[in-house]
Amino acid sequence: MVFGQVVIGPPGSGKTTYCNGMSQFLNLIGRKVAVVNLDPANDALPYECAVNVEDLIKLEDVMAEHSLGPNGGLVYCMDYLEKNIDWLQSKLQPLIKDHYLLFDFPGQVELFFLHANAKRVIMKLIKRLNLRLTAVHLVDAHLCSDPGKYVSALLLSLSTMVHLELPHVNVLSKIDLIESYGRLAFNLDFYTDVQDLSYLHHHLDQDPRSAKYRKLTKELCEVIENYGLVNFTTLDIQDKESVGNLVKLIDKSNGYIFAGIEESAVEFSKIAVGPVDWDYYRYPFSLVAAVQEKYMTDDESLDVDEDHD
Repeated sequence: MVFGQVVIGPPGSGKTTYCNGMSQFLNLIGRKVAVVNLDPANDALPYECAVNVEDLIKLEDVMAEHSLGPNGGLVYCMDYLEKNIDWLQSKLQPLIKDHYLLFDFPGQVELFFLHANAKRVIMKLIKRLNLRLTAVHLVDAHLCSDPGKYVSALLLSLSTMVHLELPHVNVLSKIDLIESYGRLAFNLDFYTDVQDLSYLHHHLDQDPRSAKYRKLTKELCEVIENYGLVNFTTLDIQDKESVGNLVKLIDKSNGYIFAGIEESAVEFSKIAVGPVDWDYYRYPFSLVAAVQEKYMTDDESLDVDEDHD
């Protein structure tokens, strides 16, 4: 069984930077990582790419040949990738034996809540290669400073979760820069927990652009709350503790932490005994320690209760 992440999010949310930083972190804790670039417009990659969709199709060529704009071109590229899924499968086949996969997808949000091509690509890979993937949906944290944009981010996250039907983690990225956009109207917990959106109504009324849509916004907030699916975790990709906490959450969502509990303990020990002159070396491994302490004795093997999550 192969584990990995499907990295998605709007343009500018930091997907490529995330893949670069996450691959470095996972390599440091002993996982062999393969980054798969599935963005045909991403021609400046900061990471070493194991598979690059540009070897199959390029957005620039599609736009020139078919007289399409960037959005139409990306839809065409994803449709072409789906029809040539055997190419991608053959590229991934040598990697699945011992690699953790990071899929770097395009930033066109319509691909993940409206069009079905990207979803079909993911589902075919899951079925053919027995993958266990978590969708990591990045949203720029600065959207929290604008109530209207924050509600839009919530709707986008909810629509993507319902459409993709994958284990899903929503992430407020670039959290270290959030104060540069001004003081938040509420504590950060309000934006991450998504508990009572009625508090936003007053602040939305203060913006003349949003006031005339007050009723619509109220109804949309109720839809989000009624589903009860959306919440966020935060990420500063340069902070070891922040990245480590996110990795634990992803590992739990796709089952990695339970399928490879002994291997995980070894990974974390590498961080514990390693040099500390680089920001990613310390890794919070309290979750694994807690599981081991609860379910293991000196003379017994790990025996996890089926009802335990």
